[in-house]
Amino acid sequence: MAFDPAFLTNINTQLGSFLPSLLGAILILIAGWVLAAIAASITKRILLQTNLDNRLASTFLPAGSTARPHVEQWGAALVFWVIMIFAIVAFLNALRLDVVSQPLNNFLQQIFSYLPRLGGAAILVALAWVLASLVKVLVTRGLARFGLDEKLNVAPKDAEAGAADPYVAARSAEVGVVDPSRQPAAESPFLLSETLGNVLYWFVFLFFLPLILDVLQLQGPLQPVQTLLNDFLVILPRILSAIAIGAAGWFIAQVVRNIVTNLLRAARVDRLGTQFGLSRTQGALSLSSLIGTLVYVLILIPTAIAALQALGIRAISDPAIAMLNDILTALPRIFTAAVLLIVFYVIGRFIADLVTNLLTSFGFNNVFEWMGLPRQTVAAVSPPPSSPPYDATPGGEPTVVQPAATLPRRTPSEIVGILALVGIMLFAAVAAAEVLQFQQLTAIVNGILAVSARVLVGVIVFGVGLYLANLAFNLIAGSGGRQARILAQAARIAIIALVSAMALQQMGIATNIVALAFGLLLGAIAVALAIAFGLGGREVAAEQLREWLASFKQQS
Repeated sequence: MAFDPAFLTNINTQLGSFLPSLLGAILILIAGWVLAAIAASITKRILLQTNLDNRLASTFLPAGSTARPHVEQWGAALVFWVIMIFAIVAFLNALRLDVVSQPLNNFLQQIFSYLPRLGGAAILVALAWVLASLVKVLVTRGLARFGLDEKLNVAPKDAEAGAADPYVAARSAEVGVVDPSRQPAAESPFLLSETLGNVLYWFVFLFFLPLILDVLQLQGPLQPVQTLLNDFLVILPRILSAIAIGAAGWFIAQVVRNIVTNLLRAARVDRLGTQFGLSRTQGALSLSSLIGTLVYVLILIPTAIAALQALGIRAISDPAIAMLNDILTALPRIFTAAVLLIVFYVIGRFIADLVTNLLTSFGFNNVFEWMGLPRQTVAAVSPPPSSPPYDATPGGEPTVVQPAATLPRRTPSEIVGILALVGIMLFAAVAAAEVLQFQQLTAIVNGILAVSARVLVGVIVFGVGLYLANLAFNLIAGSGGRQARILAQAARIAIIALVSAMALQQMGIATNIVALAFGLLLGAIAVALAIAFGLGGREVAAEQLREWLASFKQQS
């Protein structure tokens, strides 16, 4: 086969015409790559000089997160590939590869036709960010000037709270033990100004969101957002009214509580509270603080009702308002019951002290001796001379050891006074339950009162019986007979058994069983005496019967 020189000429002609285009396309691609690399490097340097990544992290990432968005790398990569796409399209056009370059041209045309929308949306986002940041700064700094966060986070302290033991405090300071009550709080405080600033910050973005979606012509997401925003704007005035009413009521309640608490504290009402048994330990509420808190709650209840009515959400407001109205309706009855209990308590304390003093002057403290019961005496035990209230833990740290509490011993007169106080308070509880219209509670207290009365009468009967048994024992034993002590003991046992049965019957404890047992006991004693007399006095009884028979025969 012969070689055709025309074929070689044709190839040379085509290569000669295509080679400049190929070299030009390669140069375009290289130039585009160099330009893209330079533009990406410049973009990265510019972004590195800004604080954009930190701002995005503080805005979109949770607080305390260590991760940071790589904004510089993302921006540089975006610029690089945008320029490279243009370079690739130019490269393909230089090679006259229209089949490959046409889709890329269409893609770039769509991107460039959408760029004005993206620019408009970006401008709106920037404007929203500026306004949101400005609103947040104004709200945060404005509330910070009023010191609202400090007022909310300051815990109420009682000025007259009980102080710690100075000896324990001194020893704790020597060994390095820190008082837990003086340690700083571990949890972070609630900052209302920061919270309101963040809420308003995102509200501004929410208002700009429909505009941004409209500029981007995203009609699908725009309709739900627009509906949500319209509904929110409709309810926004009611929400603001409810917030304003709640804030005003809360402020008034705070002021009134402080005024009432300080006024009562200046009037030395806390001393009256200690007489009623209110604790003065650290952390306990004093009487003035308690009354101030009650006034605070009484102001907040109608405030909450007004705020819920202003909110206008019936599914939430109607049940809550009904509940608060029930509470307000019950408040007069609660106060009346509290006044009754306080008045009865004061009267009961007076009567208890009066009864205690009268019984003490009558020598009632010797009642156990009158009943023949031994009187217990407790020897005083002195503590060790050098026993510091400290103990060592396995880790070597000293801990404070509190001394064991001992209950004070009551005299019989004081016990009777306490019983009188309890009885008066039971009557007060019945009256208070009737005022509160708690029928079941009234029935329960009446039942407790009736049982307590029966038990008290039973105890009195038993005590009187013990006194009579001891009196009979002393009288019989003091007669001086040979069997006097045995008879005295028998008489005491018989009287104690009798009064025990009477006391149990009076208390209502198994009345039938007690009566049956007492009858059987007396019958058994009678039978035992009869048998003892019959067996022991058999000869005497036979002699007596013979005399009666002889006398009968003589008369007949």
